[in-house]
Amino acid sequence: MTASEAWQTAIEHLDPATTNLILLGIILSLSILADTVASRTRLPRISLLVLVGVAVAVVQQLGFGRMGGSPLDGLSEPLIQVALVMVAFLLGGELTLERLRATGALIALVSLAVLGVGVLAVGVGLLLLGFPLLVAVSLAAISVATDPAEVREVIREKNDTRLRARVLMGIVAIDDAWGILVFGLAMALLGWQVSGDGMAALLDAAWELGGALLLGTAIGVPAAWLTGRLRPGEPTQVEAVALILLLAGFAEWLDVSALLAAMVAGALVANLSTHHTRSFNEIEYIEWPFLVFFFVLSGASIDLRYLGQAAGLTLAYIALRALGRYLGGLLGSYLARPWGASLPRDIGLALTPQAGIAMGMALLVAERYPEHGPVLLSAVVASTVVFEVIGPLLVRRVLR
Repeated sequence: MTASEAWQTAIEHLDPATTNLILLGIILSLSILADTVASRTRLPRISLLVLVGVAVAVVQQLGFGRMGGSPLDGLSEPLIQVALVMVAFLLGGELTLERLRATGALIALVSLAVLGVGVLAVGVGLLLLGFPLLVAVSLAAISVATDPAEVREVIREKNDTRLRARVLMGIVAIDDAWGILVFGLAMALLGWQVSGDGMAALLDAAWELGGALLLGTAIGVPAAWLTGRLRPGEPTQVEAVALILLLAGFAEWLDVSALLAAMVAGALVANLSTHHTRSFNEIEYIEWPFLVFFFVLSGASIDLRYLGQAAGLTLAYIALRALGRYLGGLLGSYLARPWGASLPRDIGLALTPQAGIAMGMALLVAERYPEHGPVLLSAVVASTVVFEVIGPLLVRRVLR
């Protein structure tokens, strides 16, 4: 038997479970390479991981002819869901009463100005350009999310302690929370509009949001008291993973918003657990491998057949989101004047970086509305790469 025949025989004897294990190892190995490249070139590692996923999609769809398929088959969805729930839970853990008091009314005012103008600019702009209502509303909600890590990294790099830097740090601390709330509301309204039965759709929408609040409370309140007892002061990794899996599993089973439920649970644990010095920092130790899978699999979820159709939508979304952020920041700086605060007119441009939460929202929309999903997902993944590259440059420009 020749070497080629032996290799072909070995490939044929690979079962799906073994293939998935090998692919998971390859993805993590490529993430190490992406980290190395990012540290030496200052390119965003998230963009590099997404591009790795796009390369996987090219090989899978053009090389093996599996159009629109997932590289890990049924394993992709639970990995993505767990990663999103982790991010949302940790985000909720940041929403403590002390932090919200410290954030202050000024930051809330500027944040809401950027949010409101940005949503209107993207939603109305896409509708005027002739895109479907579902696409316009979905992208308007997705546009709210920001990548706080990029903004914080630039501010720390410049060691900037001025008012504009403090306002930006405060906004990015709550921006993704606004994004999850707006996205949940948008999905509920779209379900109502798309369904022919208005009352049934309204009940479904109320359950998706209300059920998420109930689920987050039902898991978050007991977790606030029960966790952190085995090891004084901190929850253990087992407790952290158990909580994440329960949130992800029950949200899927009950058909409620997993992001909102996880954020509510995280906020409750952070505010009610007096015996924790920090809520579930154990999750942060295991979060990155799941985020690697999430970013790579998000890039690999692109259906290459729809890239041409998504080009116009991608350009329109990038332009409208940047315009909305700029105009929202302009309004926010004007509203801040009575507070005696002098903010740069282009402060909204510093809020353009966008990453994980936005792609997670796009994946959820694609799953719920498959007729528009491939085009919308391609647009969000492509725009995420662009925003991650130009975002830090815009943050530095605002902080000049």
